[in-house]
Amino acid sequence: MTSLKHREYPNFVTHLECSLTGEKYEAGIPQGLSKAGRPLLVRYDLDKMASAITKEEIEAREGGFWRYREFLPVTKSENVIALGETTTPLMQLPTMASKLSVNSERLIVKDEGRLPTGSFKARGLALAVAMAKEFGLQHLAMPTNGNAGAAMAAYASHAGLKTTIFCPDDTPEINISEIELQGASVYKVNGLINDCGKIVGDGKEITGWFDVSTLKEPYRIEGKKTMGLEIAEQMGWELPDVIFYPTGGGTGLIGMWKAFDELEAIGWIGSKRPRMVAVQATGCAPIVKAFEEGKEHAPVWENAYTAAAGIRVPVAVGDFLILRAVRDSGGFAVAIPDDEIFEARDEVAREDGVLLCPEGAATFAAYKRALEEGSIKPNETAILYNCATGLKYPMPKVENTIDRFKPIDYNSLIEK
Repeated sequence: MTSLKHREYPNFVTHLECSLTGEKYEAGIPQGLSKAGRPLLVRYDLDKMASAITKEEIEAREGGFWRYREFLPVTKSENVIALGETTTPLMQLPTMASKLSVNSERLIVKDEGRLPTGSFKARGLALAVAMAKEFGLQHLAMPTNGNAGAAMAAYASHAGLKTTIFCPDDTPEINISEIELQGASVYKVNGLINDCGKIVGDGKEITGWFDVSTLKEPYRIEGKKTMGLEIAEQMGWELPDVIFYPTGGGTGLIGMWKAFDELEAIGWIGSKRPRMVAVQATGCAPIVKAFEEGKEHAPVWENAYTAAAGIRVPVAVGDFLILRAVRDSGGFAVAIPDDEIFEARDEVAREDGVLLCPEGAATFAAYKRALEEGSIKPNETAILYNCATGLKYPMPKVENTIDRFKPIDYNSLIEK
């Protein structure tokens, strides 16, 4: 494998572009939202990229998302922040596939829990922090439901940057402790993630921190885009039939859709696209509601609640981009009740030994429902995103005990 260290790569960024109006913005300076209040997208000279890099060169490099440097905005290797990233595996669920009468090669989990800090948030935050370092920023702030804050804390600390992070007060304690331990100042807020985001935005002028909220800077999308690049490479530069994606702010779904367009533009894949399925929880399903009502934007979901904290996002600034990708792909949006989410987590763990996070379990529950309803076919290849390790979430208590000073009924042990 070719090492990515100690060498420079060509950079093909041309400008930033408002995702709503198409207005162009300068790429070489820190930017937030566009004048229209919508996300900015990084644009590249794809013709030059196509003539400068080959699939074979990418395939010869060491694993991890930094292998796609030509597709990314970082200009100098000294600004790359690396914490041992790996190419996340595609895992089959043979027992569950058999129960569902599906070929095990058609039901695939992409396990993002293998990344640094245990979640796919590492992709987006690694890029956001690298670009912050490149621009000379010193202090970053963001709201989080847990995993994004942990990723930013780790990458920013490694880069020598200060971070301030706000999370809902019912965020799992393990996430809050992880954020604090990795160098951030973290505050619990009596509200939801959008309330935390308001604190970040309102404090920008006073504190001078840079807002790294979901889609409020251009580079987290570029990091999440690598999921699409990686899937294409792992599948021999083909794409699956369907992708089930746990959708909160939707950065990953938007990023993958962008990756597929860029890969087609440079001639590495054809025009086939997977149907994109946005998976939410019934207690917080603004994208599902907007999709079903045929709307382009999703209003704030009032009184949002789900134990799958990563998809408890009452409003997404990139809602129209999520909905466009879902509709353009011929996909759909689905909401899953919490009880089905945790039933799915428990079943997959016990039957196939794969401990999904609640958000990842939601994608499995959505897959089962889609099969039952005929929204997908058993012979279609589906990728389910497990966005974090299940070890970071509360698990059922174990009540079984043995008193070593009393006779042990071994027959009762083997009956379990």
